[in-house]
Amino acid sequence: MRTSIGTAAAVALACGLAVTACTSGGGPVKPAADEPVALGNIKLVAYTGCDDMLDGLREAAAKNVGPWGFGGNMIFYAADGAARMDAKAVAPSYSTTNVHEAGVDEPDMVKTDGRRIISYAGGVLRVIDAASKKVTGTLRLVPKEQAWAPGDLLVHGDRALVMFSGGEAIPVGAVAKRPATAGPKYTLVDLKELKVLGSITPQGMHVDARMVGSTVRLVVRSQPTITFAEGRPDEKEDERTRRNQNDVRNAPIEAWLPTYEVDTPGEATRTEKLKCEAISHPAEYTGTSMLTVHTIDLEAGLTSDDPIAVAADGDTVYATPTSLYVTSNPRWWFPRMMIDDTPPAPVENAPSGDVSPAPATTPSAAAVPGAAAAPETAPTAVAPRDPATTTPAEKIEPSNDPSMPSLLPEPTASPSGPAPTTPVPASPTEPTGSPTAEAAPPEQTEIHRFDIGGAGAPRYVASGVVPGRLLNQYSLSDFQGNLRVATTSDAAPGANPSRGSSGVYVLKADTLAKVGEVTGLGKGERIYSVRFIGPVGYVVTFRQVDPLYTLDLRDPANPKVTGELKITGYSAYLHPAGEGRLLGIGQEASEQGRTLGMQVSLFDVSDPAKPARLAQFHQKDSGSEAEWDPHAFLYWPESGLAVVPVNSWGGPDPSTAQMAAMVLKVGDGSITRAGLVTHPKQARTDEPIQFDTAIRRCLIIGDTLWTVSDTGMKASSATTLAGEGWIPFEV
Repeated sequence: MRTSIGTAAAVALACGLAVTACTSGGGPVKPAADEPVALGNIKLVAYTGCDDMLDGLREAAAKNVGPWGFGGNMIFYAADGAARMDAKAVAPSYSTTNVHEAGVDEPDMVKTDGRRIISYAGGVLRVIDAASKKVTGTLRLVPKEQAWAPGDLLVHGDRALVMFSGGEAIPVGAVAKRPATAGPKYTLVDLKELKVLGSITPQGMHVDARMVGSTVRLVVRSQPTITFAEGRPDEKEDERTRRNQNDVRNAPIEAWLPTYEVDTPGEATRTEKLKCEAISHPAEYTGTSMLTVHTIDLEAGLTSDDPIAVAADGDTVYATPTSLYVTSNPRWWFPRMMIDDTPPAPVENAPSGDVSPAPATTPSAAAVPGAAAAPETAPTAVAPRDPATTTPAEKIEPSNDPSMPSLLPEPTASPSGPAPTTPVPASPTEPTGSPTAEAAPPEQTEIHRFDIGGAGAPRYVASGVVPGRLLNQYSLSDFQGNLRVATTSDAAPGANPSRGSSGVYVLKADTLAKVGEVTGLGKGERIYSVRFIGPVGYVVTFRQVDPLYTLDLRDPANPKVTGELKITGYSAYLHPAGEGRLLGIGQEASEQGRTLGMQVSLFDVSDPAKPARLAQFHQKDSGSEAEWDPHAFLYWPESGLAVVPVNSWGGPDPSTAQMAAMVLKVGDGSITRAGLVTHPKQARTDEPIQFDTAIRRCLIIGDTLWTVSDTGMKASSATTLAGEGWIPFEV
């Protein structure tokens, strides 16, 4: 999900916070807590009509409402949210968005087709001619006073879908009487004429989006809009709960039905509501969340939308060209707290309980005694490469309409810092004999699969459940008819760290029934990164040292750990770097687990039984957005360049802080620094919104390295790093 907690992550990293805990020294022993959860039958069932739907939702929601509504006294934030490639693919002359699966595009702040660069920043959509390095057109999409609002893009040909996450913060204590959350907005733009073709504004929260060809699948999560009666100041919580249950049981069907507005220039705005027959539900559900999937063909326009919904929660989206997976923990506390989605920096002499924020999903994995034979053929891993599929657009004349109406809710976030990522479920503390311990939600993840191979609305295929929680979409991999899932159990903040461990589960993709599993990984740790490449899996866990595990997944019924490498620090993101090579981006750490700054590691994984680190580059007192958002990482195999945005605070003196793109040269067994690219410092103005020069994205077109920040775009020579042009982003 493109929801970012990046700002909090960078702050935590900059402060050098750390968590110290113990890691078991011997071989991994499977604890009793790791007993696999039986895969239940949670097949989705369509409602027969609105009466059937209302009865089911009322009773389910009434069981899950509390004294403060559908959540606790928390701060609520709306979510905003490298492909495995054929080694024979022809390398393009330009880089594309670093995505998980080939053929499935993901939203990002900048896109290119090799001839033009399309970016969104500061409320303005810009089209830049890559050859002349000039802006050929602009289109303001939000008023200047809302220029802070982040937006992401999906582009096909001359159509761009600009996605604004929307949402509002709910103050502590106001959950019970909160209004309907301001929803996201999806705006379709004609890039040839630079004009808005229309927009869709769903009620709810943006989860994520994927595009295959010209078809975009938008995933939106909504809660019932129920206003709970005012309670007495001295009212007890059980009395509040009973009163809220009564309000739920009397709520109309409209409280749950997902709605969305469609706005087309020259026409009156219309409100659409999903039909009850278009909504399905699992056998068991909470009634507190609805998941809607909108389908929009960018070539056909907004009239192509054909949404369906599921009475379920959703927080992680993963897709292949033919399947869309949406996962959730249906019993996890909701609303969600704003939690750092980056690996926490350990703190020395901290309590034994894990008090650090969880990553955007906090799974972990550990080795199984005994190394199996290496796969017959070492997996081939190459960087993401997508051939150019669009023709160059005609020259776009600049245009700007500052008098346009507001397209976003009121500001609720800071304009500075990296783009948001998906919020993490708030984790209950470890029960210790508390009378409410039985009420703690189970650590398990529901998985729903939809067929998106055809036109129109997705077709529901199957559902399944696995123990534990996902780290992110990279914890999922659909390969040769099987879905591999990596999760961590009992490693939530506040939980007993000795109980935490992880596993990899193999499910049949058509039924999501379990085929095999390997559990007991990373005793007392949690997953910090996962990568599946063909029949091999790589899992990194961390607490004090970084075990990199290699897994043999050739036999789906018998997955096994084949190798383990223990080094200090951890890799938060893993990227294929050629045959038998793997790049890891994360943090170096002391043997006590204290983080020391960004590191990039080159691993030799040609022998799955003996993974080894060939080289390491370490930048003290620094962190990179690529650690929590893979879109920020660029690897260009043609020249062996790896480009990583780095924020370096350089010690106690803030004036020594530096924001740059670090360019590294990756050899067969080495990593060397080629240089830095920085953006011009911005003079302070009287404007209420101030953007910084932190580089967010990097891309290559021909011999030019382009770097993108919220203040502008810079062109540099990809060989010498000499500046070739600067394009400021005027707000």
